[in-house]
Amino acid sequence: MWVYEKKLQYPVRVGKCDPRMAKLLLEQYGGADGELAAALRYLNQRYTIPDKVIGLLNDIGTEEFAHLEMIATMVYKLTKDATVEQLKAAGLDPHYVNHDSALYYQNAAGVPWTATYIQAKGDPIADLYEDIAAEEKARATYQWLIDMTDDVDIQDGLKFLREREIVHSLRFREAVEILKDDRETKKIF
Repeated sequence: MWVYEKKLQYPVRVGKCDPRMAKLLLEQYGGADGELAAALRYLNQRYTIPDKVIGLLNDIGTEEFAHLEMIATMVYKLTKDATVEQLKAAGLDPHYVNHDSALYYQNAAGVPWTATYIQAKGDPIADLYEDIAAEEKARATYQWLIDMTDDVDIQDGLKFLREREIVHSLRFREAVEILKDDRETKKIF
């Protein structure tokens, strides 16, 4: 079904060790509006959506996994040379005690990821509006993350991710219009 190329969707460069920024990026790794929740939401919703948009949910859901990989790479690169003192100063000492340098699906506050982040109503229009909202929340979060760093390399990767969220939102909006037309003309769902 998929072809995996052993490269990131967009290059991830990091200008300096910055555990504080790594902690903030965990929001997009395991947070409610992060990449894992988005990927699983879309790949789950595709089973109850009309055929016309199944491919869209599959494509965007798969791309969200690529974004998750980029965030994981950023977090790793931002912390790989960090000392225990730097991790403590960034508030990552509980993470270090539980996971060492391993990534763990949690948000920036350390709250573990949960399946309750995934929304699926079964109504195609309702689900697509939820997806639009998810993409817009992710876009906003990426902007706030950009604002939180002076590392131009990290900003570059985050700007790429922010722009992809905008594209996804637009694609979901197009899908809503397609399904609304179908609903009105064919009296379906």
